[in-house]
Amino acid sequence: VKLAEGIVSKILTPRYTLENFVVGSGNRLAYAACQAVAQQPGGKYNPLFLYGGVGLGKTHLLQATGNAILKQMPKATVVYTTSEDFTNQVIEAIQHQKMEQLRRRYRVVDVLIIDDVQFLANKERTQEEFFHTFNALYEEHKQVILSADRPPQELDLDDRLASRFERGMIADVSAPDYETRLAILIEKAKEYELFIDMTVLQFIAEHATKNVRELEGILMQAVAQYELEQRVPTVKSIAEIMVKLNKDPHAQE
Repeated sequence: VKLAEGIVSKILTPRYTLENFVVGSGNRLAYAACQAVAQQPGGKYNPLFLYGGVGLGKTHLLQATGNAILKQMPKATVVYTTSEDFTNQVIEAIQHQKMEQLRRRYRVVDVLIIDDVQFLANKERTQEEFFHTFNALYEEHKQVILSADRPPQELDLDDRLASRFERGMIADVSAPDYETRLAILIEKAKEYELFIDMTVLQFIAEHATKNVRELEGILMQAVAQYELEQRVPTVKSIAEIMVKLNKDPHAQE
């Protein structure tokens, strides 16, 4: 990835693509918006703001959009970071009197993707810097993509910043329904190249209702059991895994 000197970006994971994202009723709008942004960065969906609970696929969508843009425009500068990393960069720049350099660096970015912007709450100086960076990128029609656990107006952010976020496209990513959960499991089982009986996948889809991460966790345990112990997943073995994974965390403290 081509980056301006001094800009820190997390690596975009190649396995996150728009093609392998399972679309359901809870994420259809967010997915369509990401597709539109990938085709025309800096277009009408700028900024793109995705929000939703933990483990529902926001990071997958963010990284997949970054990957899709790079595929189409290999020379683009795409930066993917978290709000915590951005805050750390601002703190470091303040300490070393290098704020101006940090500002200049970010202005050359073509696409800025920031995960978990809820962590900018109560960090006035970081919000201030992000506001200026955001404006500079926005005015030059550079794409900004953000995610948070709540919509902009519910975040404890500077009003100017929240209103900037609301200018673009806001889409929520909610928990998948049964059909989507089953489709995700079928897709994942294919990725792991493991044949799992449909009744077993249906059992997982029926009982793991929290989020996508929970589904993947159960499936990974089943894959590990198969690879290490040659145990073919059954409803009984999956039920045991679920009991193990759903232990009350407080009981261990």
